[in-house]
Amino acid sequence: MTASESSVTTARHAARAAADKIAQNIVALDVSERLALADVFLIASAPSERQVNAIVDGIEEELIKQDLRPVRREGRSAGRWVLLDYADVVIHVQHEEDRVFYALERLWKDCPVVDLQLGDDASAKAAVTAEQE
Repeated sequence: MTASESSVTTARHAARAAADKIAQNIVALDVSERLALADVFLIASAPSERQVNAIVDGIEEELIKQDLRPVRREGRSAGRWVLLDYADVVIHVQHEEDRVFYALERLWKDCPVVDLQLGDDASAKAAVTAEQE
């Protein structure tokens, strides 16, 4: 079993919104065969708490346009690791230090990567941001 098309579409909308807010290292994992609670984990990071919150705001605004609201939201006040639960898609926006420490990709390394179809523009934005720091 693989992630549903609607889950992948939701993850792509969220990833584009995150890229627009200059999120770094945006990755989606198909966790549908390993986890009964969700189809896709979307993971993105940022160098500051302020940017983590800006990315979260951008994702929520975009998904509201798709008539989607999170079932649950965790970590917003601290701004280090915000989890947005859209039932089939769980979005993790982490401070880059927390992302390295918790290494979610390593924990879920046996899950296939979802093609987010971000194109070169999102990759270029992320690369420019990384170079500026």
